Amino acid sequence: MNTDKQPPLWLLTLLIMFPQLVETIYSPALPGIARAFQVGSERAAQTLSVYFVAFAVGVTLWGWLSDHIGRRPAMMAGLLCYGAGSALALVAPGFSVLLMARMVAAMGAAAGSVVVQTMLRDRYESTALARVFSVMGAALAISPVFGLVSGGWLVSLYGHTGVFVALASLALVLLILTAFLLPETRSENTSSARFGGLFYRMAGDGRLWKNAVLVALLNTMIFSYYSLAPFLFGQLGWSPRAFGWTGVLLAFASLSGSLWNRKLLSVGLSPEQLVKNACLLALLSGIAAWVLQQSVWILLPMAGIVVAYGIAIPNVLSQALSQYREQAGAAGALFGLVYYMLLGMMLGLAGIVQQLGLVLTACAVTACFCSLSRH
Repeated sequence: MNTDKQPPLWLLTLLIMFPQLVETIYSPALPGIARAFQVGSERAAQTLSVYFVAFAVGVTLWGWLSDHIGRRPAMMAGLLCYGAGSALALVAPGFSVLLMARMVAAMGAAAGSVVVQTMLRDRYESTALARVFSVMGAALAISPVFGLVSGGWLVSLYGHTGVFVALASLALVLLILTAFLLPETRSENTSSARFGGLFYRMAGDGRLWKNAVLVALLNTMIFSYYSLAPFLFGQLGWSPRAFGWTGVLLAFASLSGSLWNRKLLSVGLSPEQLVKNACLLALLSGIAAWVLQQSVWILLPMAGIVVAYGIAIPNVLSQALSQYREQAGAAGALFGLVYYMLLGMMLGLAGIVQQLGLVLTACAVTACFCSLSRH
């Protein structure tokens, strides 16, 4: 097996963008799904929470498989699984089947997260890995633009069905690109030991647990916007297409956070300092969002949340598994399992609360405590 060929960074970027992109495309369709299946906004928002619970299972599956059968086959299997879930959503006769379809799709999409991160850890270390994650973060900044704008456009023209067709088509395109262009990066020295010993080692790593909680909190702040804001802006009289354009502001904020992260790393600030400062920015923004949550001005503090995310996440992810390189796929799977399960539960609570500002503030307060005590 040839593992010397460097995987194209642009393709890895597309694949790691994939899970976030498909969720932002889906977001403008939530009000239409609620109407089509005759469910309330709270239950429609639960499609995001069950998505991430299933996503956590997928992270475990593909991370384990990437160590056993290779990174490339695991990625291809994940894309096939996602395409099957999107196809099932197209023909779902009721809301329960739609939830099942979303769970199947979520399991597949998880490969885009855990397998790409594992491939990056195969090829980069230390500061170089932090810089690559930062580049990925800058590229991820455009996903809200493509996701929310295209999702709003598809919903306005074809309804939520058009969104599911687009998602299945995207999975097919990425599968073809992966089959022809993605090399294997797994080393022959990669350990494929059982999860048992690794699980007990990681379970006793308090720093790792705090990092997992921090990643879950930061993602909850972002995805609670995608699940709750469509209904908030709908109450203000905005169409799905108009809501989709809010992705432009969030993309600019995400890009700004990623660029600031690279700049601040280059001038000598430590990842730990950056994470603490980012969590403080998220707290201030969350409080402002709570005050402004009944008006369109909530977009401004939401931009602050996204900037904080762009600074904090690359530094948390690049350091979290530095002690587990010999089992990168399995370690990434267990780490992802924890924080995506937490994310699914937190989004479930957010869907019940239906108060975006309160959710953002509570998550930011907890994130500040985690950032101060994670070392």
